[in-house]
Amino acid sequence: MDTGGPTPEQTARIVALAMDLAREGSTGQLLEFVEHGLPVDVCDPSGNTLLMLAAYHGHAGTVRALLRLGADPDLRNARDQTPLAGALFKGADDVVTELRLAGADLDAGTPTARAAAAMFGRAHLLTD
Repeated sequence: MDTGGPTPEQTARIVALAMDLAREGSTGQLLEFVEHGLPVDVCDPSGNTLLMLAAYHGHAGTVRALLRLGADPDLRNARDQTPLAGALFKGADDVVTELRLAGADLDAGTPTARAAAAMFGRAHLLTD
């Protein structure tokens, strides 16, 4: 019996495509997925959210848009990493700013954002 929803295989393909859009910073297309029912905090098999991938790849506009749609700035991936620590690691200063404005926890994850900032000489980004 067909329930009208996507099969597990189709769902996996949709999630994979959305993750690629987050990596690429294709904000408009990505937001269409979320507006049509894809959970904003959906995770890939490694526990990465759309926000994590957009942050890690330095797409501040995509990060801002996902946060406006309710993305959780503190969700950690399977390696206990946060979007904020990822952005600090990659040197994405504008993404760090967006995540801080959204109230991202500076002490969540491993390493914490504070530790990542100290490691990579970006502690100035975490001061008010």
